[in-house]
Amino acid sequence: MSQLFSPLRIGPLELPNRIVIAPMCQYSAHDGVASDWHHIHLGHLALSGAGLLILEATAVQADGRISHADLGLWNDDQEAALAALLASLRRWSPMPLGIQLAHAGRKASTARPWEGGGPIAAGEPGGWTTVSASALAYDERHPAPQALDAAGIDALVDAFVDSARRAARIGLDLVELHAAHGYLLHQFLSPLSNRRDDDHGGSLENRMRLVLRVFDAVRAALPGRMALGVRISATDWVEGGWDLEQSIALARALDARGCHFIHVSSGGLDPRQRIEPGPGYQVPFAAAIRAQVRMPVVAVGMITRPRQAEAVVAEGHADAVALARGILYDPRWPWHAAAELGASVQAPPQYLRCEPAQARGVFAAPRGR
Repeated sequence: MSQLFSPLRIGPLELPNRIVIAPMCQYSAHDGVASDWHHIHLGHLALSGAGLLILEATAVQADGRISHADLGLWNDDQEAALAALLASLRRWSPMPLGIQLAHAGRKASTARPWEGGGPIAAGEPGGWTTVSASALAYDERHPAPQALDAAGIDALVDAFVDSARRAARIGLDLVELHAAHGYLLHQFLSPLSNRRDDDHGGSLENRMRLVLRVFDAVRAALPGRMALGVRISATDWVEGGWDLEQSIALARALDARGCHFIHVSSGGLDPRQRIEPGPGYQVPFAAAIRAQVRMPVVAVGMITRPRQAEAVVAEGHADAVALARGILYDPRWPWHAAAELGASVQAPPQYLRCEPAQARGVFAAPRGR
């Protein structure tokens, strides 16, 4: 029996299998409002048979967007657009749906990737002043951000809570807090970007303070039916930066607070990073963290083949695997994995006739939400 296609409980949420669609920015929103592109893109993914779909990094404040075209959830127009999107997805798919709440910090105010991706200065079209833990630029091309003061930190926590409440109101099943890839919460965690001398800087305890405060505040604001987890970068891949040992300490602190899952990625904070990517190159980080916590651990990063994903779960390295670029390339990846691993997967009834004769049984009986 395939372990990849066995159910997984994440807090109050039960997933039908252990394939997670990771949040992937689409840079296709207008003033933070979801567009027709999101209906097309997420509609494809919601029919894939994966166990969970997490919507892209969604800004909790206007200055927290990576680009002017990022999704947002800080006002009523954005909430209404996402509510309509969810209603459309759920009309045709029973897949559990989550959202990643984020603030880009010093990596905000950039052009879209296909427009060069570089920083846009404040005052230029699509640009604004960025903020961070300290007034340290990401690299020589980026302007130095403003260091958040106590009032700014309080407002940030309130913004995460407000967005989480909006996510609950529109019926999402899960919230993931983005503390990875060099964005604002990660900027507070890493000693490379956090040079503060107050109670949010210096010691590991102080650098973890904001992430834990945001987690506690969001958890208190969410209803019991919703799962809450955190995505982290397990290492900066730079000497003297955030590393696996510190990640384990953070994971244990989150676990003690009742965190429902942790999603383990790496990198993104410092351009000096030295990464040697290869199949499953981040899985050892997930495995090391899994050995120290009770909550489910999601592994991600160049997990591309069904038997590779099966081994990650079956051998106990992680409780679930997340796909990103791979499922963009093959939006039916879970169907093909089920066929290869002798499992079954949920498919819409409109597509049942495409089941190959040599893979009879790969499509499970249709079920309602």
